[in-house]
Formats: sequence, C-alpha cells, structure tokens
Amino acid sequence: MKLILDKILGSLLVFLMVVMVTAVSWQVFSRYILQSSSSFTEEIARYLLIWIGILGAAFIAGQQQHLSIDILAPKLSPKNRIKLRMGINVLIILFCLLVLVIGGSNLVYLNYLLGQTSAALNIPLGAVYTVIPISGVLVIIYKVNELLNPKQYLV
Repeated sequence: MKLILDKILGSLLVFLMVVMVTAVSWQVFSRYILQSSSSFTEEIARYLLIWIGILGAAFIAGQQQHLSIDILAPKLSPKNRIKLRMGINVLIILFCLLVLVIGGSNLVYLNYLLGQTSAALNIPLGAVYTVIPISGVLVIIYKVNELLNPKQYLV
C-alpha cells in the first residue's frame, strides 16, 4: 500500500513540477522575447507551488524525512524508542485530523460558499485549497501505516 502511494504521489509531484517549470519558462519567454507578458502563468505557478509544497510535505512525512531534533531517541532503549515514535505519530495524526482535514475542509467549504475565484484563471479558490485536506489524509495514511509496523522504528 505504502509503495503504491509513494509511486502515485511521487509521480504527481514530478508532473506538477514539470507544469510549473513550463509555466514559469513561458512567462519569462513571453515577457522578454515576445514583449507581452502572459497574465495567467504567474497565477498557475503560484498555485502549483502551493500544491507542490503541501503535497511534498505529505510525501516527506511518508518517507520519515522531515527535519527533526534527535536528542532523546538515541538515548532510549529500543522498546522505549518505539513507544516514543508511536506517541509522536499519534500526535501527528491528531494534528493532521484537526488542522489539515477538518480545518482545511472548513476552509474549502467556506471558499466555495463565498464563491471566491482567482483573478486571472477564474477558478474557484476552494479548488486550490483542496490540497490541504488531501495532504492531511495522506499524512494520516502514512502515519497509521507506521503505527501498524512499529519494527521499522528501529531502523
């Protein structure tokens, strides 16, 4: 399950990055070569950067590569190290559920309710913000997977 999710999410991030680089390259080309700035590429690049950053954070959480201060864990016995990592993962799950999934869903709903749209692309801002609850669900899936496989904490 984790490997499939890694592959899909990694491929999506690569695709979004390619689209963003293409949009920024077109912006530079149209501004300096054609002398006519493209109005929508800056907005596309901004929203793609948001999506790449938030989905990238979920991907990195699944790889257990987030920046951390590792002072306490090496001093603990393997059994206590597992308990510490499990406790941290439970806190991460609670945070993601409350802030990203519930809070993000409320933000998406509110934006759809208010009918806010982007200036250049005229897309609903709720669609842009859907990445927040999606990312929260992805992190929860990764962390539940870690909780179900506690032996990997010793690696």
